[in-house]
Amino acid sequence: MRHSYLLLLGLCASVPAWGLTFQTRLENARWTAAGDQFECRLSQQVDGFGVGEFVWRAGEQPTFRLKPLRNWAGGGSATLLAAAPPWRPTQGDIDLGPVALVAGEVPFTSSQQQAGRLLDGVLEGRSPEVRLRAAGGQDLRVRLLPARFADGYAQLQDCSTKMLPVNFDQVRQAQVGFPGGGDALDAVARAKLDIVLQYLKADPTVNRIELDGHSDNSGNRLSNRDISRRRAMAVMEYLKAHGVPEEQITVRFYGERYPLVKNNSEANRARNRRVTLHLSREALPETPPAPAAAPNAAQPGATPPEPPAPAAPQAKAPAGNAPASAPPGQPSARGA
Repeated sequence: MRHSYLLLLGLCASVPAWGLTFQTRLENARWTAAGDQFECRLSQQVDGFGVGEFVWRAGEQPTFRLKPLRNWAGGGSATLLAAAPPWRPTQGDIDLGPVALVAGEVPFTSSQQQAGRLLDGVLEGRSPEVRLRAAGGQDLRVRLLPARFADGYAQLQDCSTKMLPVNFDQVRQAQVGFPGGGDALDAVARAKLDIVLQYLKADPTVNRIELDGHSDNSGNRLSNRDISRRRAMAVMEYLKAHGVPEEQITVRFYGERYPLVKNNSEANRARNRRVTLHLSREALPETPPAPAAAPNAAQPGATPPEPPAPAAPQAKAPAGNAPASAPPGQPSARGA
């Protein structure tokens, strides 16, 4: 009997004493899928804590993150686990590694590799579990349940099929190459621009495109500037032909001034022949309110407008005076 007691005491001592555990009751655990062409999410509410969710951005693989109801983590790190289900205690937890904590609305975000392993674990019946130390020094454990996860995961995959091929961070600085020289867009360049156009169509808030044309150092300074200009213009014409307003496009060209790599081989010179696209969101000026309509004299009770005062006679300038000043922006006759 004494031996059994000592064994139990030793097991308890090897298990960390977590100060506070957040977990939804099994009968209330639900996985909810939602999203659009930019991002898909599969989330579960955690009673008293907030939300745990898998987030799948366009053009990337999913990550796992926590969104608490209040800011409890100002720094430090946490540990992500694929915890063994209670009915299979002999399996043991899978430690997926540390995750840095940051201040803000989403203090915990895993890597894509960690989330991929966690998804496999949840599909096998494991629980996503995060162990961390809060800003006040208290140890916390946040545990999600795998109940009814398969249906939610199927909805997440269905949502992912409707996502764009890229997200804004991936397309905001796109690059089109001219490896063969000249200023004609090849099939690879057109395919890249088609992806940019697909994103622009989906996200009308991106309303400013800057095109920077570049060349290698094969020609002289003037010819290199000209070919870099023609490359940028070729990209602009392609965008315009597919619906991008010209007023949203700015063209710049630099010749060989800013190479990506040294122009010491044909392969490197091919890399330097390029146009870079910079996409951004520019706040549009607010339209001023329309002025109030003047009262109509034909309406009953309206006061008729007073006739304008006669213009005062203007004296003629004496001969020999200096000519009148030019309009703004035009040179004066005195400096001609």
